[in-house]
Amino acid sequence: MIGVLAVQGDFLEHVKMLNSIGSETREIRLPSQLEGLDGLIIPGGESTTIVQLMDIYGFRQRLVECSNQGMAIWGTCAGMIAIAKSLTDPRPVPLGLMDIEVTRNAFGRQVDSFETRLTINEIGAPELDAVFIRAPKVTKTGTNVQILARADDGSPVAVRENKLLATSFHPELTNDTRLHELFLEISSK
Repeated sequence: MIGVLAVQGDFLEHVKMLNSIGSETREIRLPSQLEGLDGLIIPGGESTTIVQLMDIYGFRQRLVECSNQGMAIWGTCAGMIAIAKSLTDPRPVPLGLMDIEVTRNAFGRQVDSFETRLTINEIGAPELDAVFIRAPKVTKTGTNVQILARADDGSPVAVRENKLLATSFHPELTNDTRLHELFLEISSK
């Protein structure tokens, strides 16, 4: 069972994508709903709002516990910011799950949003269409973090550390299900 944090952001698109590949899915609005999940997606949206709502509803400590107990977690865009170890920005205070440093809105403002194609060996050919909307950028990675894809400027935009996955872009806004399939595989281990 894969959960999608449904407190803010584009959670519904992830739910639809997971349903399209036959995954049993649950929208998560309270920490008690994390029980029994194999994985959790923290969607894109507004990172400060998502983190504040996670704190208001009491998710922070429970998500750290779930991650430490082996639950897979995937952060997309704002979700990447939420699960990072540190940020170059003063807020929000991330969960500190993945050994990455992230810069918010690193590719520019809303009007600078763009699509590009990325090579991700873990999902095979063809290249993945990637939608970047006020996207973050990974500025530092820990020694156990695997870089799955880089932007044209060389910045990591898809990273993995054990059962943690983070993408700067929004794969749920395309018809390509391969990253969601990869997350299901990560979650099942």
